[in-house]
Parts: sequence; structure tokens; C-alpha cells
Amino acid sequence: MTVEMHWPDHLLTLADWNALPEDNSRSYELVEGVLLVSPRPVLRHQYAILQLGAQLEPQLIDSLSVVTEAEVVIDPATPSTVRVPDVMVIRTKALDENLPRANPEDVLLAVEVLSPGSKRTDRVTKFVEYAEVGIQYYWLIDLDAPPSLSAYHLINGEYELVSERSGQITLDLAGDQIHLDLATLTRN
Repeated sequence: MTVEMHWPDHLLTLADWNALPEDNSRSYELVEGVLLVSPRPVLRHQYAILQLGAQLEPQLIDSLSVVTEAEVVIDPATPSTVRVPDVMVIRTKALDENLPRANPEDVLLAVEVLSPGSKRTDRVTKFVEYAEVGIQYYWLIDLDAPPSLSAYHLINGEYELVSERSGQITLDLAGDQIHLDLATLTRN
């Protein structure tokens, strides 16, 4: 049986994005109205996301929570941009309100785990986009041995590298010390 797919033939608005059918077989983002479709992350990537979230959540104050693969609206204007970081630390208020996606002001930290098909996007495009909307912290995780993390903090509207390490690390996240064991993000 052949299923006919109807792909957008115009730049999408946020309303168009909302009207798309739910589909967990692929990863989707909306960039300046253009629908980006990519394969779901490989198992190693998904494992790292789960492990990172499990390390972060118990260390957060009650007003913050961890979500994985959730949407954040970068630009609601037409043409719209919606990104899906691998991990976000958001204000618990947004979680309690059960919003369909986060607004940038609800996001304290966005984390991207580098993948072969997204390294340039994560290091360049998302780096600029997340800074422009005021996300205070941005972490890039490279799973190649040994797993490492590059931590950026938004200072005067631009991200500044505050730490680049592997192994066990301690990072400042809005005045709280977060301890991570990067080796546990992979099974190697």
C-alpha cells in the first residue's frame, strides 16, 4: 500500500506548524518557515540525552525542570522558527502549565548533543539563535571519546565559553553548582 504524503509548498507559519500531524518517526524543526526533517537520533545519542537529564534533574531548584526533545519557539513571526534542543532546563511554571512548547524566556539552558548531521547547525546557527532570544546557558556535548562538554554563558548578548572539559565537572547554572559525570553519558 502506498501512502501519499503532502509536503508544504510554502513557508510555514506557527499556525501551520501546529496543524502538522504528530509524527515521532523523524525529527522536525521549523527554520524561517522551512520544515526541516531529519532521522531520529541514534540510540547512543538518545542514551546520552536520558543520562544527562537524569543527572541534571535532582540538582535543580524546585522552580526549574528538565525536558528532553521539547520545542522552543525562536521566532513566532512569519516565517516562524521552532527548534528542538536535545535537553532544556526550563522554568517549572511552563511545565506546570503544560504548554505545547517553551518560550525562550522560560528556557534557562539549551543542550545539544553533537551528531554527524547537525554539528554545523549546533555550533553556528543554533548558537546564534539561542543567544539572540536570550537563553542564558548553552551546552554542546561531544560524545566522541572521551565525552566532553563546552559550556557557554550569555554575557552582554553573546555566548562566552566558560568551561570546556571531559570527565567529572562542576558548572555554574544561574548561581547553583551542577555536578556532571560525562563518562556516564556513553557506555564506552
